[in-house]
Amino acid sequence: MKDFLFAYRTDYGAVPKGSPEEMQANTKKWMDWIGSIAAQNKLSDRGNRLESSGKVLKANNVITDGPYTEIKESLGGYSIVKAASMEEAIELAKGCPILATGGNVEIREISVL
Repeated sequence: MKDFLFAYRTDYGAVPKGSPEEMQANTKKWMDWIGSIAAQNKLSDRGNRLESSGKVLKANNVITDGPYTEIKESLGGYSIVKAASMEEAIELAKGCPILATGGNVEIREISVL
């Protein structure tokens, strides 16, 4: 088995906030989806949601505000899953709730150094 990173991206400014009930239903969709991957023993790290603000360190110790707000799509969170191949990782990602709101899942194999 190989490890794959799922990076969740979306335009969070375009996603409606919704009522507390809708937010709870969306959270349940995420928990059910991640739970289904865990039930297959393919979850290496459930990942986390990322805060919307941060800093970017560049060469020569230049620090700027980030992430870059001029781009529409933002990285909102990540998970690490186990899969035998990229194709299997893609199949696991197809159930991600972010796809229903116009977001996407970037899938990257993690190389062992």
